[in-house]
Amino acid sequence: MNQSRKHEEYIEFKNINFRFIQQPDHPWILREFNLTIRKGEFQLLLGPSGCGKTTVLNLLAGFEIPQEGKVLIGGELIQGPGADRIVIFQGDDSLYPWLTAFENVEFGLKIANVPTKERQKVASEYIRLVGLEGQEKKYPSQLSGGMKQRIQIARALARHSPVILMDEPFAAVDAQTREILQQELSLIWERTGCTILFITHDITEAIILADSISVMKAGPESAVIETILNTLSRPRSLSDPGFGKIYQRIHTILGEEVQKFLNRGLK
Repeated sequence: MNQSRKHEEYIEFKNINFRFIQQPDHPWILREFNLTIRKGEFQLLLGPSGCGKTTVLNLLAGFEIPQEGKVLIGGELIQGPGADRIVIFQGDDSLYPWLTAFENVEFGLKIANVPTKERQKVASEYIRLVGLEGQEKKYPSQLSGGMKQRIQIARALARHSPVILMDEPFAAVDAQTREILQQELSLIWERTGCTILFITHDITEAIILADSISVMKAGPESAVIETILNTLSRPRSLSDPGFGKIYQRIHTILGEEVQKFLNRGLK
């Protein structure tokens, strides 16, 4: 991977304040939230349940607009969804059950009026990239959970979207499949150079995947407590002493935040 591209600030959350109900007495979900993601970076958000991780992703996707502050991509204000960003969700509900795996991958290209031969070439390329050659004619109901997630990834890549947003995409698959998908996603990211924002509750998954891990404090009024740069060489191994150090640091931060949340509940 070309490390030089990561010096460019690409995505910026600037002084974000967000709440779902616009009333003065309603708590803020995010308060003075700031985050910068560099171009080509694999950025990960980690935090206690309910801290607003998915809200951050939705703001970048353009599904939500902050009451205060700005979300910028390439210096441009995000005011709604765009073709430069695509979301991969935890489940497989976004796959069209009446379309084959191949047709699901090429669907976005078809909507964009890409010529048939070109879109079929692109779809074939990304199906091959995610290791699903031979599965093209199967429908989602005939695919395993891991295969469905690969189809979602292939479809996102086929659109050539420079930014991919992933909301716990591997949470619903078994542990072995999850490990395989983590390895494949890491390889795909290195090959394509896209910018990824990934959400998880899993510290191990965070360290395996990310360049940069931003830990959020417990809500309400959540924000980033600390961003940890992950310079471990890839592929990453749990036996690496550096892995354990990062794990312990994140575990300590999260433990303190969960305790604060519990203490508030006891008052």
